[in-house]
Parts: sequence; C-alpha cells; structure tokens
Amino acid sequence: MISLVTLTWFGLLTTIAFAQKNPRSTARLEIGGKFIFVEYGRPSLKGRDMLGQLETNKIWRLGADKSTTFTSDTNLSFNKVPVPQGTYSLWLKKLGDKTYELLFNKKSGQWGTQHEAIDDFASVPLSFSDGNENVEMFTIKLNKATKGNGGEIEFLWGSSVLRAPFNLK
Repeated sequence: MISLVTLTWFGLLTTIAFAQKNPRSTARLEIGGKFIFVEYGRPSLKGRDMLGQLETNKIWRLGADKSTTFTSDTNLSFNKVPVPQGTYSLWLKKLGDKTYELLFNKKSGQWGTQHEAIDDFASVPLSFSDGNENVEMFTIKLNKATKGNGGEIEFLWGSSVLRAPFNLK
C-alpha cells in the first residue's frame, strides 16, 4: 500500500520538476586544481530584448526558474572585489544604459524571484559589448585568462555580452 508520505513526496517532486520550465545548464572552469562552477536556467529570447526591458536599479535573476548558483572552492577577486570560496546565487542589476553589475548573494537555491538584498555581499561591475552573433538561449561561460591565474565570467544573450574578469587568491 502506498503511504501518504510517499504520495506527498511524489507530488512535491513532480511540482518542482514541472515548475522548471526552462532547460538547466552548467559552466565549469578549473585553474591550478581549483574549480569554479555555475548552474543556471536557460530562457529563450523569443523575439524579446530582455536587457532593454530591464528597469534601471532593478534586480534581475540571471537565468530562469531557480536562481543561478555560483560555487568556487577557492577565494576569488572580481575587479578587486573579494568573493570568498563558497556557494552563492548570482543576480544582475541594471545601473543605466548598457551599465550593469553582478551581485553575489549569500543565499542559494531559492526561486529566482526571491532575491533578498540584505544577503548581497559583493557587487561587481560588468563590461558591456555587442557580440558577434545573436544568442537565442541565455548562456554563461567561464573562460580561462590567457595570462595569469584567473579568468572571466561571461553572460551572453541576444547580441549582448556582459563580462567580469576574476583572479584566484
């Protein structure tokens, strides 16, 4: 006989699975035996200009559905902003036309609309550029620097590319 607990768990897991409407993806980078890992949802543009629709000084989840999770097993520095090893959620704040910052939040795993600014501990300026191609599905890349002990995180969507360099500490 199926117990009430089993049915409740099945219902909860089914609800969570169906709530994730967009595919999930990962980006991973290893430098000198240390790793950085990002797990995120990949919404499609479907003819929209998402960065253009963002309101100034508003926070946007990077990705879709569940918040984007950033994990590093080493201390990092983004443009001299320290980010200690750990797991965080990532958010985007529009400061002005083509001016954005990346927010690191102490909480992770929450739904992407459940941002609590009190838990933000680092904000990193992002450079904006026009990409060479139109990227339909939101994409995060981690790239190793050609020199030194670092890399960059890259956010691609539509013809826009947002970037922030980092170094391992």
